[in-house]
Amino acid sequence: MKLSPCQKADILIESLPYIKAFHNQTVVIKYGGNAMINNELKQTVIKDIVLMKYVGMNPVVVHGGGPEITEMMQKLGKEPQFVDGLRVTDQETMDITEMILLGKINRQIVSLINGNGVKAIGISGKDGNMILAKQRNPKLGLVGEIENIDISLINTITDNGYVPVISPIGCGSQGETYNINADEVAGRVAAALGAKKLMLITDVKGVMRDQNDSNSIISHIKTKEIRRYIESEIISGGMIPKVQCCFDAVTNGVERAHIIDGRKPHSILLEIFTNEGIGTMITN
Repeated sequence: MKLSPCQKADILIESLPYIKAFHNQTVVIKYGGNAMINNELKQTVIKDIVLMKYVGMNPVVVHGGGPEITEMMQKLGKEPQFVDGLRVTDQETMDITEMILLGKINRQIVSLINGNGVKAIGISGKDGNMILAKQRNPKLGLVGEIENIDISLINTITDNGYVPVISPIGCGSQGETYNINADEVAGRVAAALGAKKLMLITDVKGVMRDQNDSNSIISHIKTKEIRRYIESEIISGGMIPKVQCCFDAVTNGVERAHIIDGRKPHSILLEIFTNEGIGTMITN
């Protein structure tokens, strides 16, 4: 569909209040799902982030990489194991995880952002002891639970005009390296930064009243409603930790959290810059 010049102008005018509202505000984006694998979707996500930076926002990116870690483990003859959705991480698995997250995915995202005219810097939670963690459960091995976030390095990066791209790896008090759930990192970073928004890019439209009806999306959930939705199994399975991440963020200072479908091109811009928005928004 080709838009007329007037239609294009109308779109820009519609976005103006949002550009003003988010100017110089921090938005944390958890980048994951199919939008990290599909090259066409990958390009649209990167362009969304670049546009956010150009109109005066401070995007902070936290990325996952579970499917690529699993693929590399299998190539090396190591079968992944999961407990309650978390990867059992021995030292060999931790080495593979660092190699994929830092050596491959983080650098790819940074290169793509740089290639679109915005400066980005890749870091992990180990840099500057940004994320201090402890062992979550001995059965999980080197899977970490966040104890503290130090935002000074992130602030230094953003203050100098760069977009931080963060790998979800933390360090322990004795120098251990921990694999941390990327949703948890994004939520805790957003809260520590006092972000305006937290956005989780996923492979689902949002929270559904009926899993078999794609039109039953719940567009707005308040924190006081979450327990009821979990008890009635409207929120279930892999959606529970994502909603919990959003709950933790908005009860610790983040204005709004969103679960959005990264399979939809330019889903970030549709959420931030349009009246309708997309996905499920969670507020306190």
